[in-house]
Amino acid sequence: MTLSRRGFLASAGSGLLVAATPALARSVSAGEAYSLPSLDYSYYALEPVIGAETMELHHSKHAAGYARNLNKLIPETSLEGQSLESIIKTAAADRGKYQTVLNNAGQHWNHSEFWKMLVPGGTGVPGALKKKIEGDFGSFEAFREQFINVSSKQFGSGWGWLAVDTSGNLVVLSTPNGENPLVHDMFPLLGVDVWEHAYYVDYRNRRKEYVAAVVDGIVNWEYVDARLSNA
Repeated sequence: MTLSRRGFLASAGSGLLVAATPALARSVSAGEAYSLPSLDYSYYALEPVIGAETMELHHSKHAAGYARNLNKLIPETSLEGQSLESIIKTAAADRGKYQTVLNNAGQHWNHSEFWKMLVPGGTGVPGALKKKIEGDFGSFEAFREQFINVSSKQFGSGWGWLAVDTSGNLVVLSTPNGENPLVHDMFPLLGVDVWEHAYYVDYRNRRKEYVAAVVDGIVNWEYVDARLSNA
């Protein structure tokens, strides 16, 4: 059930609070290795940057589909038992055999991390991360401009990324479809989904406006900083 914000508030007053609680993870059936991650916030929590309708469709339909597909693709193959990161790298190295696996494994990893990279209201940029960004890009504003431009100019569906390259430097890049920096031996820190289903309900064709709103308003920079510590 999709409720308007007004409808949600009215329902909340009558005791219907289901839509206000964080979306629950999809239950895992016996033998299923991949499931839809739960959210730490409600579908409404990222408004006005990302609306509840977009979040509900994105999380419960699109992201859930990638997990379902993996549970059909991986069992009884040589990929079974490997980590998701290893599956992505193996599939990328043999696209002729594993392109469908790469598409779904990449998207499952991307979305599972994407929800953690966002937080209602955003956070401040921790000192270590800010210092690293300023050192590698010249200033935070220079990074912001580059990230927004590269992400919004990705041709077709894909993602915009801040990642650590093999030399330990921060880089901004975009990837097509379900690919991510792991395919290029880089460590992803921040990703923004630029598939149309991630923004079209709220922004129509204004992709650049959407990316800027995400970067400026709802990035969990503390989580990005934690990922940098593990890079």
